[in-house]
Amino acid sequence: MARPITRLTSAVDDISDVPVFEPHPLIRGGHAQTVLGAYLPGRRFRLRSDTHRVPLEDGDSVVLHDDCPLGWQPGDRVALLMHGLGGSYRSSYMVRIAAKLADAGVRAFRMDHRGCGAGEGLARLPYNAGRSEDALAALQTVGDICPGSPATIVGFSLSGNIVLKLLGEAPNSVPEHLESAMAVNPAMDLPACLECIRSPSCRIYDRNFVGQLYRQVQRLQQLVDNPPSHRLAGRPRELFEFDELYTAAVCGYQGAADYYTRCSAAQFVHNIEVPTLVLAARDDPMVPLRVFEQAAWPAAVHLHVAPGGGHLGYIARQGQDRDRRWMDWRVVDWVVRSHSG
Repeated sequence: MARPITRLTSAVDDISDVPVFEPHPLIRGGHAQTVLGAYLPGRRFRLRSDTHRVPLEDGDSVVLHDDCPLGWQPGDRVALLMHGLGGSYRSSYMVRIAAKLADAGVRAFRMDHRGCGAGEGLARLPYNAGRSEDALAALQTVGDICPGSPATIVGFSLSGNIVLKLLGEAPNSVPEHLESAMAVNPAMDLPACLECIRSPSCRIYDRNFVGQLYRQVQRLQQLVDNPPSHRLAGRPRELFEFDELYTAAVCGYQGAADYYTRCSAAQFVHNIEVPTLVLAARDDPMVPLRVFEQAAWPAAVHLHVAPGGGHLGYIARQGQDRDRRWMDWRVVDWVVRSHSG
């Protein structure tokens, strides 16, 4: 039986053993961590990647960027990294974490969702929060490329929802080579997240997402043969309006509310059987804490709620890890740990 989380602390049980996040003394609060986490320059990482096109059942494709470290051997660990809304394989956290995994001997595959990054022009339909079938196809491709290698899937933000939905909606369909999973700041209750994003303090995020998605739709109309006939008359003012007028209409939902309800992973998480770490922050401005407090978590899921960190920020004080990017090292720690047996 699923056990509900009734109390959250900054600690986590001994199974997941996550160090407590201590924020940079000059970067405190969820908004500061979120914004500076995305835009603060840091070390440049160079990755030499091979690309793999993953065909999907509806004729669209996604793309995997294969970062294979020197010395990697068949049977060694692999990880599938999935970006958040408006991101791509080039997103700074995707590049940083793939490079750090490579240093740890892990072969990382950075996924471009439909129409993102190198996937532009390869998909008629947009990606959305419910595309767990795309994640499954990518996982199966990773298994075909690396037979016998234990795999971890890691989803950030919107892709965190996709990962949890994949694991919980049909646990018997999860590939055997998937040894573990991780969801970072998962938007697993879409109506609750939308409520946050529509608040006055978060309008900057709302406008940013809408701008990115609107430009993506405009490019799709130019790049794809036979694009969706549904067109936007102008730029929507907010994410809900974009999803109401475009995402839901193109993807077969009865409006944005139906899309959010059907695609929220919170309703599926109690079925998860794969060892999974969910990483969240108390001050995340886009994913409210109550989402994690109210979820029915099974024994396979280990929840760590950091006292700060914002949304994909987690810029820590010096000395906790090899650099200040606390989130990156928690991903590496979880991926390299053996979850078999």
